[in-house]
Amino acid sequence: MQPLISVVIPVYNEEKRIGRAIESMQKQTYPNLEIIVVDDGSTDGTQAAVEKIARQDSRVTFHKNPNLVKRTNWRGYDINAGYAARNYGFKIAKGEWITTQDADDSSLLNRIEVQYEFAKKYNATLVAVQWQQLNKEWEGKKLDIERVLREKGEAEVVIGPEAAVERARRNRGVLMIEPLHKFIPFSIKWFPYTRKLFYRRTEPYLGADNCIFFHRQVRDKDVYFRTRNERTWGVPSGRGTGRDFAYRVAAEFKNSWTLKLPLYLWDVKLYNEEYRGYETYLI
Repeated sequence: MQPLISVVIPVYNEEKRIGRAIESMQKQTYPNLEIIVVDDGSTDGTQAAVEKIARQDSRVTFHKNPNLVKRTNWRGYDINAGYAARNYGFKIAKGEWITTQDADDSSLLNRIEVQYEFAKKYNATLVAVQWQQLNKEWEGKKLDIERVLREKGEAEVVIGPEAAVERARRNRGVLMIEPLHKFIPFSIKWFPYTRKLFYRRTEPYLGADNCIFFHRQVRDKDVYFRTRNERTWGVPSGRGTGRDFAYRVAAEFKNSWTLKLPLYLWDVKLYNEEYRGYETYLI
């Protein structure tokens, strides 16, 4: 029997879009899932929307995050983006593998199957994929992986662990020393004249960090999303929770793989030009 995979979906006031995110998980070609929706203090009809779905599909469960944290900083900028809700989902997850899905986004229907199969093939600890702008043309479709590999070659699609380890190293400033840096106020790390000492570079992770797929050993070794001032690979704006987690796993476990396959559909205005033409691989 295929192992159970836990999908953690943090949600905050997404009454209108949460159904789309859950449906893209319900219709995954990998069926043995538990879909854990963790509410981060919504004040709209999100709970009712999720519970209606859960009554029809026992794989879907609704939970309230018992560890609510302040989402915004003094400027009103969202610096936490559901990191505590994800952590709660990770803690209660029963699966051998854990992945994430944002409540306002979607995924191609073989996203989890592809990540799992490559994780098995490479004995990976974490597998990341790439993204494309969410649009009607891509929704409800799969990516023809066999054709992609046949035409492009696996060497052009798969990025090994060394690249992630190296990028983590070069993004980390000389004063970003574990665990001492967390005692340095974020305002000092963020200050333009000292920023490079902590954030040498702010390169994004090699793959999309909002749909990472990782083995439960990461959770069992107490690796979770971190608060703003604990993030070694955050960004000066104060965000970067997923980036920090992905880089941390890459640096600590040295077994993170990335697939140059746009399997995640991100609800943003920006079109990912690197994967223009991949619509021809949709099935």
